[in-house]
Order: sequence, then structure tokens, then C-alpha cells
Amino acid sequence: MLPGFVRDRAFLRSRGATRSAGQFLTLAHSLAATLPDRPAALNLCERRDNFLVAFVAMLIRGQVCLLPPSRVPAVVNEVMAEHPGSYVLDDAFVEHVRPDQRPPSLALPAIPSDRVVVLGYTSGSTGRPRPNPKTWGCFAACTALNSSRLRAASTALGEESLPWIVATVPPQHMYGMELSVLLPLLGGMGIHGGRPLYPADIASALADVPSPRILVSTPVHLRALLESGVDLPEISAVVSATAPLPAELASAIEWRFGTVLLEYFGSTETCIVASRRTAVDDAWNPYPQVRLQPAEDGTQVDAPWFTAAVTLQDVLEIRADGTFTVRGRNADMVEVAGKRASLADLTRRLASIPGVADAVVFQTDDADSTAVRRLAALAVADGMTAAAVLEKLAEAVDPAFLPRPLVLVPRLPRNEVGKLPREQLLAALKR
Repeated sequence: MLPGFVRDRAFLRSRGATRSAGQFLTLAHSLAATLPDRPAALNLCERRDNFLVAFVAMLIRGQVCLLPPSRVPAVVNEVMAEHPGSYVLDDAFVEHVRPDQRPPSLALPAIPSDRVVVLGYTSGSTGRPRPNPKTWGCFAACTALNSSRLRAASTALGEESLPWIVATVPPQHMYGMELSVLLPLLGGMGIHGGRPLYPADIASALADVPSPRILVSTPVHLRALLESGVDLPEISAVVSATAPLPAELASAIEWRFGTVLLEYFGSTETCIVASRRTAVDDAWNPYPQVRLQPAEDGTQVDAPWFTAAVTLQDVLEIRADGTFTVRGRNADMVEVAGKRASLADLTRRLASIPGVADAVVFQTDDADSTAVRRLAALAVADGMTAAAVLEKLAEAVDPAFLPRPLVLVPRLPRNEVGKLPREQLLAALKR
């Protein structure tokens, strides 16, 4: 059986009932017996409980779990074309399976540490999604570190406790995979089977599991939760990732819900490699044995559980004590007439204008006469005009970096974890 996966312990809260680890594994074995004999499958289950069952069934059958960046048909077809012989596992496929009353085993086969068990795709926020293979050894090492940092963040999450996770992020995203799939499987935690999105649904899901509770979410969901005024049951810890979390938002979450907020730093390419308590720390604390090295095109990251070093576009300032701060991304820096600016900083300034609820500044594919790609922006600003927003932005930004066009939209085309795929941004400019 999986490490820490004790047969009788509570494991999954789903549809108003609690399943033990043994009951869950029985269902996974039953599903595994029905899977086609193929090398890989796209796990498109929207319900987290179904995703978990499907993932473990694929582990049992020795199949690779493909995690596409989106569940839209065109993207799914592209991934399947890249992996001949693959098939789709969805909620309907999983839910027709009934648990075998006499399963052949209540354990997983031994999984070699170098076996690739997941192929995760980047989100496409910086270009075409790219596949990234993940081995079982990598997942085991990362999960141990994620669990250790999380349990150390709150006294209620000690090694003897059984924390329950409620997550707003989909399991197909690597952050969701690490925190809402692998932590329950390898970290001795329970998991709520749903994926609540709206504040009232998040409150309901948290109330549906016992304490100590952990909320795994994103800056977009956390801001909506704070602004809703909804009351939550006691939460021992909140985890955030997928986008930078403003320190003031982290502080407000901690104060409003009487909890501690831990932010994780990672990527699909590396998994999580560092953390910080954002309300009090500006620097990130890397995991033990994670090596960071400045590179010409970003930062090289390596660790014993990597199959090879990875170069991230993030530009890091590494301090003498080993902690680091993020100065931006190589792809994020814009140079016009000898002047440099960060797209992230331009976005922050645009979003801080009174009346602007959400915004993004980015580069288009069109270049001017000097071969510099033009800046554009999308903003959500009810009751304002684009001209009025641009006028306010001009008070805080060098004229060389004013986005043109600046288009007002009802909402930004964020995906399930709050990221903005580049193709969607460019499409929104043309509507």
C-alpha cells in the first residue's frame, strides 16, 4: 500500500459520505480491471474523487496519466495525436464502475522511482503548451517536502494529525496534482472530492470535512473569497500558488480567517521548489538540496529528484542565506528606446487604478518600425471608458510603455487556475 496509506483511515469525503483508504483502493483496483490495454490516458475527470480513482487505476495498470492544459476538444485532440494509442478517462467512465467485493489486492504494485507516471503540459501563458514528464520518484520527494513545510506552518497540522484538504484548483494542473492528489496519497491527509469555485461553495465544502482543514487555492479565488464576506469554519492553513500573491492580500486572508497562509513557488517543469509565508516574508525559502544558479536566459534549477536541470525564465535575486526574491521573468521584460519595464509591474499599476477590477498588460505579435512588439492591455472597469483608464495609467507609467490598444472587457479570459493563456489574450483583442 502507499506510504502512509493506512487501510482503515478516513481518506476521501465525497457526496456526503466518507471512504476509507481501503475502500478507495478497492474501487481503484476495480476500475483498473476495466481499463483498455493502452500506454496512456488523458485524465479529464472534473470531479476530484473520480480523478483520484482514475489516477491510481492507471498506476496499477502501468499507464501514463496525460494532463492536457485544457479540456476543450481541440486541445484534447492535439494531445491525443501526440500520443498514439492514448484514450480518454472522464467522469462517466469512472462512475459506471462498481467496486469488486473480492479485489485481488488492496495494495499498489511496487512503482520504480524512475518510472514516468504523469506527463503534464504547461498552461500556455507564455506560448505553446509543452509536455513535461514526471517520475514517481520526483513526485514522492516533492510530496514529502510539501507536506513537511505545510505541517510546520501550523501547530494543528502536526505529524499525528489527519488534515483535510479542500481545493479550488483542478487536479489536471500540476499545482492541483501536487496538493490535492499526491498529498492525500503520499502525505497522510484526507481530501474533499469536489472542486468548489464560488465563496459559498468553498465554505460549504470546508464545513463538510472535519478539522484540521487546509484550503488550497489561488490569488483569484482568495480575493473573491475575501471580498464576498462569507464566513468560513476554522482553517488551519491556506495554500496559494499559480500567480504572485500580494502581501496585503495574504495579510488580509490571515487576519480575516484567523489562519496562516503559505505560498508555494514552482512550475510544471520543476514542481514546487520553495515556499514562504507571504504576509511576513518577502523572500522565498527553497527546499533542501534545491540548487539555484543564475543563467543567461533566467535561472537554472536542479535537485536530486530531477532527471535533468531545468531553466526557468524567472530572474531570481539569490541572497547570501540561500533565500531568494523574484525580480521578474525574461519574457516579462520590455525595452523601448533604451528604457526597460516589466509587464508584471505595468499590469500591477493598471490594476491599481480605482475602478479597475482586473487587468493585464502584454505584448502582441505585431512589431513597430524598430522591431519592438507593441504593448496591449485588457481591463475590466465597469463605468469607465478606455480613454479614462489610459489617462489614469499615464500618470504612473512612462509614455513609452502605455499600452495601445487598451480594450475594456467584461472579464479576462482566465483559465481554471487564474492564468491567462496567450492565445486567449490575443483573441480578446480582436473581439
